[in-house]
Amino acid sequence: MSRISTLVASRFRRGTLAAAFCAACFALAPAGVLAQTPPAAPAAPAPTTPPAASPPSTAPAPAAPSTAQQSDESAIDAAQTVEVPARPVALMRGNATWDDGFKAITGALTQIKAEMGKAGLTASGHPFTVFVETDDAGFRYEAMIPLDKAPEGKSELTKDIQIGSSPSGKAMKFQHRGAYDEIDATYEAITAYLDEKNIEAQNMFVEEYLTDLKSTDDTSLEVDIYVFIKG
Repeated sequence: MSRISTLVASRFRRGTLAAAFCAACFALAPAGVLAQTPPAAPAAPAPTTPPAASPPSTAPAPAAPSTAQQSDESAIDAAQTVEVPARPVALMRGNATWDDGFKAITGALTQIKAEMGKAGLTASGHPFTVFVETDDAGFRYEAMIPLDKAPEGKSELTKDIQIGSSPSGKAMKFQHRGAYDEIDATYEAITAYLDEKNIEAQNMFVEEYLTDLKSTDDTSLEVDIYVFIKG
């Protein structure tokens, strides 16, 4: 199961549980809370002076689209099919829950960058994360920083940081522009797009971070998302 379908399924389950909870609240409420005593017949109203006519109200202007909605639209508008080339990388593997995912990814990339500096290696491009396996609880990932060239005679920088190659192949490229907190909405938009176009995705996707990962609520964040597809 990919993260894309996992997020949509989780959100649907949360909505279903919320609806069930509300129904249970009404079912368990005391009879006096929901039942009402029939009202007595009202007394005849005293004659009153007709109120002055009120001026017609002006219809409120439609609400502007939210930042998340704008990000969803830009993700789909920018969709394109690309061939992703393999590149030499320094990488670190790990597991994380969805709640701790941002912290795990930023921590891994910080460690990789520090070890690259010690080894005198130069980055050649933006850092990214490969989501290798996902489920409702969390995900398995490979945080990567591309290298201008792989160091000769080395397969690792430390026991936790290896030298390897990034995934390659045919992928759909999308954009997320906005806070990382809102990236779930972008994935839902991507899921809807893939379903509409009957595009079958592999169980692997990549987030490439074009700007620094400062915090989950940083609205200036720019992420390119690559969904590897079959065929």
